[in-house]
Amino acid sequence: MSSERGSATVEFTWLTLLLLVPLVYVVIGVFETQRAAYGVAAASEAAARAFIQADDPTAAESRARAAARLVLEDHGVDGASVSTRCEPACFEPGSSVVVVVRSSRRLPLAPDLFGDPIAAFDVDTTHSEPFGRYRAAP
Repeated sequence: MSSERGSATVEFTWLTLLLLVPLVYVVIGVFETQRAAYGVAAASEAAARAFIQADDPTAAESRARAAARLVLEDHGVDGASVSTRCEPACFEPGSSVVVVVRSSRRLPLAPDLFGDPIAAFDVDTTHSEPFGRYRAAP
């Protein structure tokens, strides 16, 4: 007669390690993706609003980039690119500004292979803000 005393504890420990660790990693990866998505969405919205509230197009570009940078820092997203364009023209009644924010994020603990991350994802968003049909042009 063999004794199997203590084997349930060993089996439980191994099953916990084999099932729980990958599950926690997946949850952390989903949270990273969601954080980056929220960050770039909020940054594009803030940048568009800052652009519209500026007095001239040269100041508007710098205000939009500064607003996007602050929001991205708050969300912990770094290395994002911000681009703006006006449709059909900047600061004309009835026109709008379109802000695109793009970021490439790597998954946590993903190794680098020849300098590039193996597992990375791109997040981008576009936000359009109207200048105002009844607003006077500068």
